Amino acid sequence: MAADISSIDAVQAALGAQGYVCGRDLATVTFLSLRLGRPLFLEGEAGVGKTEIAKALSAALGRRLIRLQCYEGLDAASAVYEWNFPAQMVAIRTAEAAGGADRQALQSELFSPDYLIERPLLQAMQPQEGGAPVLLIDELDRTDEPFEAFLLEALSDFQVTIPELGTIAAKEPPIVILTSNRTREVHDALKRRCLYHWVDYPDFERELAILKARAPEATESLSREIVAFVQRLRTEDLFKKPGVAETIDWAKCLLALDVISLSPEVIADTLGAILKYQDDIQKLQGFEAKRLLEETRAALEPA
Repeated sequence: MAADISSIDAVQAALGAQGYVCGRDLATVTFLSLRLGRPLFLEGEAGVGKTEIAKALSAALGRRLIRLQCYEGLDAASAVYEWNFPAQMVAIRTAEAAGGADRQALQSELFSPDYLIERPLLQAMQPQEGGAPVLLIDELDRTDEPFEAFLLEALSDFQVTIPELGTIAAKEPPIVILTSNRTREVHDALKRRCLYHWVDYPDFERELAILKARAPEATESLSREIVAFVQRLRTEDLFKKPGVAETIDWAKCLLALDVISLSPEVIADTLGAILKYQDDIQKLQGFEAKRLLEETRAALEPA
C-alpha cells in the first residue's frame, strides 16, 4: 500500500518509515516536487543521502525505481534505447536462408518493438504497474554538456523520439530525481526546470537518528561516539570528508568486530571504512587518532 504523501509531515513520515531520516526543508521540497510534478535536483557532497532518497521514495510509494547512472561520455542512445543487433542479424540470416523474403516486410519487422532494448529513460516513459516510476538520474555532473541539452527536452515534454518508431510520450510523467556531487557546475537551463535543494551533512542529532535507523543493533553509547567522532573528523583538513554513508558503514564494521567502545587501536584498524584516500588515512594514524578521540569524548561529556 502506497504511503500517504498529502502533506509535508506525511512525506517526512513516509521517508522515515523507510529508514530515511530527513529535515523539514528536504521533506518540503520533496512534497512540492510530488505535488507539482517537477523534477527534483539534489546537490551535495558524496555520501550525504541524495541517491537514498530516491530509493526510499520508491519503496514508500510502491513504485518501480529506474536508475540512470551517469558517466563521462554517456549519450542519448545509451540512455534511451538500443537496437538488438545480434538478434536482428539472426533474423536477417534466417530470412536469407528461407529465400524470397519480402525486404520491406523484413525491415519493418527488424525495427519493431520486438528488437528494441529499452534503456532507463525510455523505460521511465512506459506505463508501469503501480503507477509512474521513480526515475533517478544519478551523478549528472559526471556527464557532458551535450547530454544535459538532450535532457532539457526529455524532462520538459517527458517524451523521446525513436526515428524508426516515432515519438513515445509518457502517459503519466515519472517522478524524477537528479543528483550531483558538484564536481562541475550543471547548466542553469536544466536547473530551472527543477526544484533545487542542497543536501548538507546532517547535524549531530539527525545523524544519530539516521544511524539508529540504519544500524539499530549499536548501543546508544557506541552510536554517540561514532557520530561524534565522524563529525569531529569532518572539521579536519581532509581530501575527502566522510559522508553519512561512511558513518553507517563504519558502525556496521565495528559491530562485526564486536566493538563496544572506540579506542585508538580500533580506529586505526578500521579507518578504511570511513576514509578512502591514503593521505587522509596517514593523517589519522597514531597520536592523531588518539587526540581526536579524546576531543570527541570531551565534547560528549555534557550530554
